Amino acid sequence: MTMEDGVEYRYWTFDGDVPGRMIRVREGDTVEVEFSNNPSSTVPHNVDFHAATGQGGGAAATFTAPGRTSTFSFKALQPGLYIYHCAVAPVGMHIANGMYGLILVEPKEGLPKVDKEFYIVQGDFYTKGKKGAQGLQPFDMDKAVAEQPEYVVFNGHVGSIAGDNALKAKAGETVRMYVGNGGPNLVSSFHVIGEIFDKVYVEGGKLINENVQSTIVPAGGSAIVEFKVDIPGSYTLVDHSIFRAFNKGALGQLKVEGAENPEIMTQKLSDTAYAGNGAAPAASAPAASAPAASASEKSVY
Repeated sequence: MTMEDGVEYRYWTFDGDVPGRMIRVREGDTVEVEFSNNPSSTVPHNVDFHAATGQGGGAAATFTAPGRTSTFSFKALQPGLYIYHCAVAPVGMHIANGMYGLILVEPKEGLPKVDKEFYIVQGDFYTKGKKGAQGLQPFDMDKAVAEQPEYVVFNGHVGSIAGDNALKAKAGETVRMYVGNGGPNLVSSFHVIGEIFDKVYVEGGKLINENVQSTIVPAGGSAIVEFKVDIPGSYTLVDHSIFRAFNKGALGQLKVEGAENPEIMTQKLSDTAYAGNGAAPAASAPAASAPAASASEKSVY
């Protein structure tokens, strides 16, 4: 499959893509799992459900050789958003190649309704070639052990939720993002540029923080973020360890349509010559405006 334009990668997947499908159950449900390993596979696989209480999260019960199918069940005891991943040795290699996804255990009464829901899982990838090196790129174990990925991406591929694939909403809608981090190594600093999270279900659990700018999503962990989109625009999703976003691929887009609302934010009102610190402003401003600020490469104000 394509990692980015001109770059191919041999992913290991659940159900043919990264991340694997999002599984959704309710607290108290008995979850029956039928796990098949394609005959074309060259190694065994399994699933460790972080939502499962018991040895290995089901890893031993789902250990499956190529061409075989295994079944087991577990009871979803605690609500929350959880990672699942392959746990066959070498575990890091299976995860680094894309074998992870999310399982949501909703509380018995369900989650509050929102207008839109989105599924986003970050992962770090370790290719022999540098980022952008063309052709089929094999996995590099040395880079993985050193925790030096060439790619850090959302949903397995550069641009998977950007451009023509961007997430979409309308002004006034409340969106909920189920955010996971398959890792295997890096911790994500998840942020949506131009938005403040109204609610964050911290690490996918019961604790809710409000008015959050960025939230930590650990490797093998998750978070649920909710916010109302008040005005239209293109909002950029990033891992705010910012070189990962603009240099390694951890970028997404939420495109919001609707009417402008200058009470919340205006377009640019003026563009005048810089007059120097302390100089009288070149153009008048509304009385309620904040004082003008300047920035230089020598000072931070």
